[in-house]
Amino acid sequence: MNNISNLHSKVHTWLSTIGFRLNTSQTNKRSKITTNHYFFETFNLLEKSKWGEQEKSKYLCFDMYGEKINVRSLLDLQTAFFENISQLK
Repeated sequence: MNNISNLHSKVHTWLSTIGFRLNTSQTNKRSKITTNHYFFETFNLLEKSKWGEQEKSKYLCFDMYGEKINVRSLLDLQTAFFENISQLK
């Protein structure tokens, strides 16, 4: 469980360091789930979290071909990000 909460803080620290921007944030009041859409250049990251349970946030990003990539670690996110950015010319 501690590993998951560390993922949330590591991801948000890294997003701030790189310069990601929050594009949109939508909250479903019925299910109490917030979906945040972050972006940087051509890279998109979605974060879903339930109110008060940010340590259980789920992350999803897309590779350069639009394929979904589930993010289970900061390394997954960084790898997908740098592969996407390296394709920009």
